[in-house]
Amino acid sequence: MDDLSPMDARFLAIPEVAAAGEVPSVAVVIDVMRAYTVAAWAFARGAERIVLAESLDEALALKARHPDWVALKDGPPAPGFGLVNSPGLLRSAELGGRTVVQKTTAGTVGALAVQDASLVLCAGFVVAEATARLLRERGAKDVTFVVTGEDGRAEEDLACAQYIARRAVEDETDAAPFLDRAATSRAAAELTEGVREGAHPDDVALCLELDRFPFAMVAAVEDSLMVLRPHGPGFPAAPLVAS
Repeated sequence: MDDLSPMDARFLAIPEVAAAGEVPSVAVVIDVMRAYTVAAWAFARGAERIVLAESLDEALALKARHPDWVALKDGPPAPGFGLVNSPGLLRSAELGGRTVVQKTTAGTVGALAVQDASLVLCAGFVVAEATARLLRERGAKDVTFVVTGEDGRAEEDLACAQYIARRAVEDETDAAPFLDRAATSRAAAELTEGVREGAHPDDVALCLELDRFPFAMVAAVEDSLMVLRPHGPGFPAAPLVAS
């Protein structure tokens, strides 16, 4: 395998990001099961943008100020939230032109922790290749991968982060070992066994669909909100630098 360019990749848990005491130049926030698989499906279903909320209260407040927005959360359905954090349940939603407000336990927290980075990407396996391609296009040399699940120990998130890091610098990478690690992770088991509420039987399979979508997802601060947008063919250019 030929190296395309060198990369210094760090893999940090959310608390370690703050403890590092410096703002990453480039951050890739990973939440495979399920926040950023869900976000990718939301864009595929027509959402214009996703606002990453700091809390459930903020999500509801934003929804109250913007009745045409739709709010999304972890767990079972709740008043004020039109969607739950499940790709299997979201894939039939009609979101054409809508703004989605997303609040999850780990994924959105991880993105907000690195909101001052010059480039913030949010990813799962479904957008892995597009994410790696954007890192190559930007010539990213120093990349912090935020492993959001289980205080940085989520095997599915670490596997995805390591796969994207490899794809960013290699001509070819065998995805099978990384997908196998994710498929046998604690999160996959809990979803399969019905431990997590607000789930669909297809969620694990949907989270492991490698490169299902051709776009990357870029987060940047817009009017004091952390906003996620698709970046790739067929989409308007997303802001690549936080304002």
